[in-house]
Amino acid sequence: MKSIIRLPLLAAGFAAAGLAAAQGYPVKPVRIIVPYAAGGNTDFTARTVALRLTPQWGQQVIVDNRPGGGTNIGTEMVVKAPPDGYTLLMGGAANAINMSLLAKPPYDTERDLVPVAWCVQGANVLAVHPSLPAKNLKELIALAKAQPGKLNFASSGIGGSNHMAGELLKVMAKINIVHVPYKGNTPALADALGGHVEMIFVGVPALVPHIKSGRLRAIAIGSAKRFVAIPEVPTFPEAGLAGYESTNWFGLMAPAKTAREIVNRVNVEVAKILASAEVRGLFLNDGLDAKGGTPEDFGRFIRSQIELYAGVVKATGIKQ
Repeated sequence: MKSIIRLPLLAAGFAAAGLAAAQGYPVKPVRIIVPYAAGGNTDFTARTVALRLTPQWGQQVIVDNRPGGGTNIGTEMVVKAPPDGYTLLMGGAANAINMSLLAKPPYDTERDLVPVAWCVQGANVLAVHPSLPAKNLKELIALAKAQPGKLNFASSGIGGSNHMAGELLKVMAKINIVHVPYKGNTPALADALGGHVEMIFVGVPALVPHIKSGRLRAIAIGSAKRFVAIPEVPTFPEAGLAGYESTNWFGLMAPAKTAREIVNRVNVEVAKILASAEVRGLFLNDGLDAKGGTPEDFGRFIRSQIELYAGVVKATGIKQ
């Protein structure tokens, strides 16, 4: 009987401890781990948020770049950190992709991390060299079917969101195109501009000047709606491939068992930042849409992405 009585008392004690921690949080600097080198959309997102959290909290919010291991080095640092809200991860698509791409992932995204705040979502654009005769997606798919294994698409590397965008296209359009991985977007884009590869999947900002100049022809964008910087580029469903959507996204995650009160506190503060017209404009200029929503919204989205990429990996047999 005594043990039965103790259970609700223990639960109440844990809840009170979590509430107390949240009320005082943060009382020291907070670190956001970015599992990539400085520069790029993940780093930009983290620094945009950190710069504005610092005055809101009266505590320094530090961006700590820990690249390597296909984002695993930085992610594992967060997974192994104390669940006290002082070490956060600016996670992204790689945290969903790695669950099926890697034979033995060193962590489980849903088990070892808790979603905190969905920050932004970008889109991968499919573009082709002007020498390719295909003027739209239907013509490109028809050309690929007529020449199986002959057309190449470039990406920034194996397992990235733009690589998976190409693999998803292969599966949904039932075509055989060859992936050519590069060490980053810059060399991939250079070879696409030079006509050494026929196609490329890349984010909006890197592509806009080359679309405007006519050096590359945009075929379709992987977002659910057209993007303001290139309104003439249709979505994949608009271009004829129903159900296709491939995006890049970033959001804050915390170690599992982080108190819900702390998760909610961070979520609310980040939501204020994302609602700012200034911040939304900054993200749009970088090819990103500010998101927001509850931790549950972010968690459901992560689950959908894990399932999506698991299907792509299974259908294509790719492994890293």
